[in-house]
Amino acid sequence: MRIITANLNGIRSASSKGFFEWMTAQQPDVVCVQETKAQEHQLDVAAHYPVGYHAFFVDAEKKGYSGVAIYSRREPDRVITALGDGFEDMDAEGRYIQADFGPLSIVSLYLPSGSSGEERQQVKFSFLERFGKRLQQMRQEPREWIICGDFNIVHKEIDIKNWKGNQKNSGCLPEERAWLDQLFGPWDYVDAFRVVDPRPEQYTWWSNRGQAWAKNVGWRIDYQVITPGLRDKVQAAAIYKAQRFSDHAPLTIDYDLAF
Repeated sequence: MRIITANLNGIRSASSKGFFEWMTAQQPDVVCVQETKAQEHQLDVAAHYPVGYHAFFVDAEKKGYSGVAIYSRREPDRVITALGDGFEDMDAEGRYIQADFGPLSIVSLYLPSGSSGEERQQVKFSFLERFGKRLQQMRQEPREWIICGDFNIVHKEIDIKNWKGNQKNSGCLPEERAWLDQLFGPWDYVDAFRVVDPRPEQYTWWSNRGQAWAKNVGWRIDYQVITPGLRDKVQAAAIYKAQRFSDHAPLTIDYDLAF
């Protein structure tokens, strides 16, 4: 089973740069997309609905902003398009979609960024607190989970080029990284990429400023977060950088799972 997660920073822009041609060539079973930055009615069927895939979108109410999607070869048993009670503010921003396939749930998640200022950082902290509780509830369900997406947080020093210089910047704040410590610790989730690739400097996002891409001054903020029952199913992981569809690179993980 091959799953790709990709923040496209505009689905129409990424499409024009060849994302869907690349995607279909990978023959993934499920693709989780973040930051579509479009309303579904604005999408061209030929360009944005690959043949052989079911497509599901959650748009932000604000046009040209946020938005998530899931593409799947197999039709899901159920699609959930909101986090629901207590998350109305985040649901209005189009940040969560879940597809259920039997006892497996796959999520496309776009966690808020706090980089635009203190107000949005507080929104991010609020979401982390609420979503942390939801994640713990999800572990009580008799399901396996693969939560794909842009978490907008690096975890450890090996996940960012300029560790010391970013300690006071959103995405690398001690409080944010402590949240990931909880996620991959007491809350009992697993960073699928790190199951098979312990190397440093494996980044998924590069600033458009300076020569970050050329110099590989990056951050690893895109994840596939899995439940422990899937740890031994992770076979391979790859970050695709040969083409640039967005300021993020797609993350592909292969699982020893029937689909």
